[in-house]
Amino acid sequence: MALWVSFSDWGGRGSPFAAGVHFVGLKNYETITRGGGLAEQNFGQSLRNNLWYVILVVPIQTTIALVLASLVNSQRLKGRGFFRTAFYFPSVTSSVAITVLWLFLFNTTGAVNKVLSWVGIHGPNWFNEPQGVLHAILGAFGATNGPGALVNHGFLGVSWWDWLAGPSWAMSALILLAVFTTSGTFMLLFLAALQNLSGDLQEAAMVDGANAWERFTRITLPQLRPTLFTVVTLGLIGCWQVFDQVYVATDGGPDGTTLTPAFLSYQASFINQDWGQGAAIAFILFVIIVVFTLIQRWVLRERAVSKRRRLNPVPAKVAGLPVGEVER
Repeated sequence: MALWVSFSDWGGRGSPFAAGVHFVGLKNYETITRGGGLAEQNFGQSLRNNLWYVILVVPIQTTIALVLASLVNSQRLKGRGFFRTAFYFPSVTSSVAITVLWLFLFNTTGAVNKVLSWVGIHGPNWFNEPQGVLHAILGAFGATNGPGALVNHGFLGVSWWDWLAGPSWAMSALILLAVFTTSGTFMLLFLAALQNLSGDLQEAAMVDGANAWERFTRITLPQLRPTLFTVVTLGLIGCWQVFDQVYVATDGGPDGTTLTPAFLSYQASFINQDWGQGAAIAFILFVIIVVFTLIQRWVLRERAVSKRRRLNPVPAKVAGLPVGEVER
């Protein structure tokens, strides 16, 4: 039904399949992708904001989750049960409640800016400053205007200079919120995978002289590939569908710098009563999620072992011997 709505002029009243609802083809999609108006600009801005959100949140939360899982899986750590609960606790807290708490922490006179002032940093006006972080950094060095090639050209109504602005201060706060609330969930997935790994390969690597880092990168990580695929996939889906934090904290502001496709779809449908555009945005978002999932699946795919590695499975460094000596 939603797919049909994206190709129709349904206004939200009655059935979408009623006789008065007409097929309009790709009009709704064209309006938000090349209409040249505010709808296209808002959609382009939402994609830019969400892309920076994905680029920063997914790798950071995945890395932190893996590090936390490795820590709480260590037999040397005292009180592992406490730390597992503590790290996971933000994940089960109401997203609305924790977003409201975030508003207090990142207020102009909030705790975050207070802590920054202790080290001589004047904190930004987090939820009211529309400037991108990268533009703010460049501005500190006097680069306030971008080159003409980036300023005068763009995509989806947004100049390339603005695409490269980085997340706004408000979006940066939401990025920290996402990392804080989701890392614990993915920590549990990594922890379950780590506890199911066999210790035989680790012991064999230790006998061969591999250090802790080599054992982690050469043995542990390859065995975690299925879990890593799951974590990254769930992270991508969750990041592209971010809505409730934006709805509670900023309502898309300031100046549209926290707009996301999911929030824009809601706004177009439920606020502006333009259900065709809202459904079109939702299906474009669906395609984006599928494409990103396929890309990361290709990146994390199982690769065939090269002929040289099959013939020479001995590590390049065993007991401190040179590579040439090991091969002989």
